[in-house]
Amino acid sequence: MRFIQLATPLLLALLLTGCGGAKPNPTPPGAIAEPGTNPGGIFGDEGILGTLGVTKNKQAEPGGALGVNAYLWRGALDTLSFMPLASADPFGGVIITDWYTPPTASGERFKATAYILGRELRSDGVRISLFRQVLQGGQ
Repeated sequence: MRFIQLATPLLLALLLTGCGGAKPNPTPPGAIAEPGTNPGGIFGDEGILGTLGVTKNKQAEPGGALGVNAYLWRGALDTLSFMPLASADPFGGVIITDWYTPPTASGERFKATAYILGRELRSDGVRISLFRQVLQGGQ
């Protein structure tokens, strides 16, 4: 009986000390998005189709939003910059030049098309098609 009388206040004191240490948090973490962060969508990070659909690429690529490798794209543009450009599509990775006649070659002209084949920086990541026309008999 004496043991219960001594143990009861001690047990109540231990229980009450465990309740007093926590401070209330008025807003749970993640309830309000921090400025400059992406709060995500209602379907989660993988989208509505989950892993079956197109997922977001988590890796940061050099060049930002380009659909192809930015270094290959810039290198192809710099290389073909002496020819007049007819079209340039950075998302599809296609550069088409207009016909160009070199100052030293009369009677012939050239046209180039460059294809950037992917996002990887590889030596075979660029394909160039070069067209040549030769003036024959006034045509």
